[in-house]
Amino acid sequence: MIEKMFNQVDKLNVGLDASWKRSEVIAGNIANNDTPGYNRASVAFEDYYRAALEQDAGGSFAMKRTREKHLAGAMETEPRIEVQVDESTTMRMDDNNVDIEKEMADLATNTLYYYTLQSKVSSEFNQLSTAITGGR
Repeated sequence: MIEKMFNQVDKLNVGLDASWKRSEVIAGNIANNDTPGYNRASVAFEDYYRAALEQDAGGSFAMKRTREKHLAGAMETEPRIEVQVDESTTMRMDDNNVDIEKEMADLATNTLYYYTLQSKVSSEFNQLSTAITGGR
């Protein structure tokens, strides 16, 4: 019962972590826009997340047990958040492959994604608070 209460929050938390990492990577790409030889990086997460959900029959991520008294869950592995470097393309003669317009668009998209997930987590906790206080 208790593990189902935070089921959605656990999933959203993984998405927030991935979005935060993606923001850091995009910021690095933007900062190195004029660095000769710099190869843009990106975050691979969605495919790993989907695979983890399919692997998990119950549809929830489990908490990792570091002590015997911790609650047990269904799945002991979490999806990976992996930074990948694109070395296959170049945008300019100095071997830099950062497209600043794409990076800015990706940053805006990721910011909206992060705030949407953050709003959903807040909503989940508000629902839990309402349940605990009986709506008072």
